[in-house]
Amino acid sequence: MIQIYNTQTRKKEEFTPIQEGKVKMYACGLTVYDYAHIGHARQQVTYDVISRYFKYRGYDVTYVRNITDIDDKIIKRANEQGIPYTELTEKFIKAFHSDVQALGLQTPTHEPRATEHIAEIIELIEKLIQNGLAYQVDNDVFYSVRSFKGYGKLSGKNIEDLESGARVDVMEKKKDPLDFALWKSAKPDEPKWASPWGEGRPGWHIECSVMSMKYLGETFDIHGGGRDLIFPHHENELAQSEGATKKPFVKYWVHNGFLNIDAEKMSKSLGNFLTIRDILKQFHPEVIRYFILTTHYRSPLDYTDQNVTNAQASLERFYTTQERLNTFVSAGQTPDKAQDVSDKLATFKEEFLASMDDDFNTAKVIGQVFEWVRFWNKALDENTASVSNVKNYLEIMADIHSVFGIFSSDTNNFLAALKEKAISDNELSEQDIQKLIVERKEAKKNKNFKRADEIRDELLAKGIQLKDLPDGTTTWSAV
Repeated sequence: MIQIYNTQTRKKEEFTPIQEGKVKMYACGLTVYDYAHIGHARQQVTYDVISRYFKYRGYDVTYVRNITDIDDKIIKRANEQGIPYTELTEKFIKAFHSDVQALGLQTPTHEPRATEHIAEIIELIEKLIQNGLAYQVDNDVFYSVRSFKGYGKLSGKNIEDLESGARVDVMEKKKDPLDFALWKSAKPDEPKWASPWGEGRPGWHIECSVMSMKYLGETFDIHGGGRDLIFPHHENELAQSEGATKKPFVKYWVHNGFLNIDAEKMSKSLGNFLTIRDILKQFHPEVIRYFILTTHYRSPLDYTDQNVTNAQASLERFYTTQERLNTFVSAGQTPDKAQDVSDKLATFKEEFLASMDDDFNTAKVIGQVFEWVRFWNKALDENTASVSNVKNYLEIMADIHSVFGIFSSDTNNFLAALKEKAISDNELSEQDIQKLIVERKEAKKNKNFKRADEIRDELLAKGIQLKDLPDGTTTWSAV
């Protein structure tokens, strides 16, 4: 039984799909006027994992992730650069796809663009006018917030307490300062489309109402996004959609928590704006996914270099252990003093399902995984591991990998990538490192421990850690 925290009801609820065996989910995508940042990465990884988990549990998932390709910020940026808005949006759509592909996101079922749905947007606005919830002033159309009796039920805001401010456009044309634009009249040097109210373009909120309902129906299961979208964007979406159809819009509203940089809100003015592509120059994509999933999706997440470096060290530990387990299974010999942990492994599988069923608690699953990492290292050191148990564990980890997009059975992919980066960053070669390893071995043989320690410390300062094995050989890993 999957439990989901519903923003609208402020409590966890048992997930019961509208249509048996099917999950229809919409998550807000990117407004494509700039490169995607680490906050976008958190949001996208969150809904990617939720979608994967429903699939793992046997549901037929229709996942829609939109692209906002017409918006005030897009127009402003294109005009500043003196290029058509389409040139700007195509550039950043391509960049976004590159970023999320690097992060291992699965392709959504549909990825609609706002500009491809102008006819449907006009049709929905006409319906709102007919229902007495929207009005035209000159070539603009506004939604009448006070005409929708349920306004505020998602965000919990009392309409009487709302005042016009930074988040609400103040225009003399409006009947009420809380009203918001459904259709904006054309201005010089702006993209425009023909409509019954004159040339213009859609407002932001109406775009998502149209795209979600077109691909998922007038009522669907899950609508996701960041906490910052609850008000006004999702509140306005709900008002528009239910005002037009007179049906419930979304059954479960899901919102991921904020991501801060060094405990501060990310912003360009503070100089702490981190794009996905810049971070991926520093860290392996799987490290970013792991870092995001170590915190429950509804909780705040603090990005610091140290936190992500710690995430990398944890993943390296996991893969080093996984490599040992793969080697152990390949040898195919179970020692006489091996202990049987079949029951504990069955509990591990149950714990994985229970944690994910409890509002997708990825952090708890990761904690469970590393309890097993500690167990297997001890069992391998003490020669008490069983081949059949290890195989069972690896099968469970394959299931977790299919949902999390981390903890792959291919250890070489991650460990080799770390080594390659360490070599590249320090302008070294594998031969250089092996030469120093040989020199260190000779130094130890000649009891020149000072030189042996110097070599070890020199390499460690370059992110290269040596490990002396019981058989007398030395290996290295990146740190």
